[in-house]
Amino acid sequence: MTSTRSATLFALALLAPALLYILVIVAYPLVDTIILSFTNASLRPGYDFIGWANYERIFGAGNFTEVIVRTFIWTFFSVSLKMIIGMAGAVLLNAAIPGQIVFRILTMPPWIVPMAIGIFMWGWMYNGQFGMISGLLQNFGITDGPIAWLAYGETAFWATIITDVWIGVPMVTIYFLAAMQSIPRDLHEAAWTDGAGRFYRFRRITVPLMVPAIITMSLLSLIATFNSFDIIWILTQGGPSGSTTTMIIDTYKTAMGSRRYGEGAARAVVISLFVTAFCIVYFRAVRKLQQGEAK
Repeated sequence: MTSTRSATLFALALLAPALLYILVIVAYPLVDTIILSFTNASLRPGYDFIGWANYERIFGAGNFTEVIVRTFIWTFFSVSLKMIIGMAGAVLLNAAIPGQIVFRILTMPPWIVPMAIGIFMWGWMYNGQFGMISGLLQNFGITDGPIAWLAYGETAFWATIITDVWIGVPMVTIYFLAAMQSIPRDLHEAAWTDGAGRFYRFRRITVPLMVPAIITMSLLSLIATFNSFDIIWILTQGGPSGSTTTMIIDTYKTAMGSRRYGEGAARAVVISLFVTAFCIVYFRAVRKLQQGEAK
């Protein structure tokens, strides 16, 4: 009995740092945000509990539905492009070509450069008067005059996506490259001996064995992109006319810009619910994948 109790206490002691981290860093802020979302907290001292009023106000406003749709569209295209370009880059970097190490090093700058500096660089390139992109298009005769990419809703929306893809592709590429290199070469050699071409080997061997890595990276990229703040805020601050306002930008504007902390907390809770839904879908996909492999 004493040994069992000692083992239990020892196990709790080992778990204590992780439990403390979860309680202090995750659980307390989450519970506090949920409680705050049911209040009318603002700059005024004190606040009152108002029930579901904040949530009714959020979903009663038509613009929040537009923000949700815009966030999903922004996330979908950004994550999809990162997955496609990252996979293509991993295939190229995994190929036996001269100077392979140099090409791998060259993929890292977008990831290594501090995010704010990289975003400011893209903001400079998008500038219509002295930006590189507008200047090149004029020099090649593609456009007749300067284009202020961040001044128009449609172009600003896609400009933020391109910037996010540029920043996120290196991590996806390196992750997929590591997954590719963990695949036994014997499988490819056996398929090549049987006359299988490169595309067939990629489709039948590489992709199926990389499914766990693809699912994991898709979820990580999806969560990071869904909650992305820096890129949009530095480039457009959600403008012009709200064309690049996503849920995280809308939450920041409500809580910090308008000082409606209760309503901002409610919007943060909605974001948390969406992220939780993503995680549930991910774990179910992994479980089905593991069950399929077991059969």
